[in-house]
Amino acid sequence: MENKNNMTEFVLLGLTENPKMQKIVFLVFFVIYIITVVGNVLIVVTINASPSLGSPMYFFLAYLSFINACSSSVNTPKLIADSLKEKKTALFNECMTQIFGEHFFGGAEGILLTVMAYDRYVAIYKPLHYTTIMSQQVCGLLVGIVWMGGFLHATIQILFIFQLPFCGPNIIDHFMCDLNPLLNLACMDTHTLGLFVAVSSGFFCLLNFLLLMVSYVVILRSLRNHSVEARHKALSTCVSHITVVVLLFVPCIFVYMRPTATLSIDKAVAGFYTTITPMLNPLIYTLRNAQMKNAIRQLCGRKSISGDK
Repeated sequence: MENKNNMTEFVLLGLTENPKMQKIVFLVFFVIYIITVVGNVLIVVTINASPSLGSPMYFFLAYLSFINACSSSVNTPKLIADSLKEKKTALFNECMTQIFGEHFFGGAEGILLTVMAYDRYVAIYKPLHYTTIMSQQVCGLLVGIVWMGGFLHATIQILFIFQLPFCGPNIIDHFMCDLNPLLNLACMDTHTLGLFVAVSSGFFCLLNFLLLMVSYVVILRSLRNHSVEARHKALSTCVSHITVVVLLFVPCIFVYMRPTATLSIDKAVAGFYTTITPMLNPLIYTLRNAQMKNAIRQLCGRKSISGDK
């Protein structure tokens, strides 16, 4: 596959061009990135090391945390490094790789959240058959679908953006490479391609969001027939899931489900769902989940005991 343009690199304007603000950007996003990676890796390690967290819900949560750590690593390290540079550039192939990573992990996360909603539906509606329906083989198959779905979504995006002709200017008013900013630089009429982005990314987000919200409404309505303790436990889990769904899909819908025109708020929204949301996910799931908090305490306790020996 060969791109038909003479553009070798893009110049990124970043979150801000103010030198003093760039130092603040470096510090803030460096701290956010460390918290994101440590928090999500801690969840993955805790779930894999704790026998009490062997249910499918935690199996999927470990994959969600892994995806969050990876998705945060697509853009945030470059954002941190670029905040120390006067001129921020991205080579053409680097830009394409960044777009692929964004949509690969973003697509996989969207599908995984749908799988997690299905898992909660089975657990609440068919508790006696839960372990049979959500067997280890089924969970493995669903995770395979998650990765394949993310790969397919990212491949579709990169196939059409790679072929666009870029002949200048090469300045992107953003801190990362993405579909809409690149469409604005293409030397052709991109109206039809803008509609393609709205369908392939925007409608993907909107459809997933609506399906998930409807499914959680159905799940929550069914809780009326359960005991108070069961309702409280299921409600706590569902609220955590719904919060993550809103944090991921609402910014995604805002960015992609509209014309390609650049808005001043775009960078702030993109910064939120690429850096803040992956950091909040481990906090949301651990703060509302007693089992996770106990497992993390036990894991840290074992580490401190082994360190004392």
